[in-house]
Amino acid sequence: MKINKFTTITPAHWELLLDADPAKKLVKDYTSRSTCFELNQNGELAGVIVLLATRPETVEIMNLAVAKKFRGQKLAQKMIAEALNWSKQAGFRRVEIGTGSTGVAQLYLYQKCGFRMTHIEQDFFVRHYEEAIIENGLVLKDMVRLAQDLV
Repeated sequence: MKINKFTTITPAHWELLLDADPAKKLVKDYTSRSTCFELNQNGELAGVIVLLATRPETVEIMNLAVAKKFRGQKLAQKMIAEALNWSKQAGFRRVEIGTGSTGVAQLYLYQKCGFRMTHIEQDFFVRHYEEAIIENGLVLKDMVRLAQDLV
């Protein structure tokens, strides 16, 4: 397993990025201003994680995706751990992440990795996404915001 920065987004990266966030215009915007990492396993792209500095001393995980073939191997946890380590070394004091309120598995993962819920952005997905997102049989409307202090 190897995690490296990348700057050129390949079709394989796009497939993963859009699996986690289907709004290509938004993804293009934030990836152009972010630090992007890829996880390779046995020479294959297994995952991506995208970090964006949002405020002084704060970075947000904007996108996190693991290829279907590699799921169930705790790779998301490993990428989050690497992102937290990189963020601390880069001088950030807080890492934030947002996810859909219907994403039970994601909420569990982020809390398992030490994130705590801070607030809910009501109707975030209704306002920012042209097409409805269905997750776990529900129309996704609200974003749950979580954070972890690195001090």
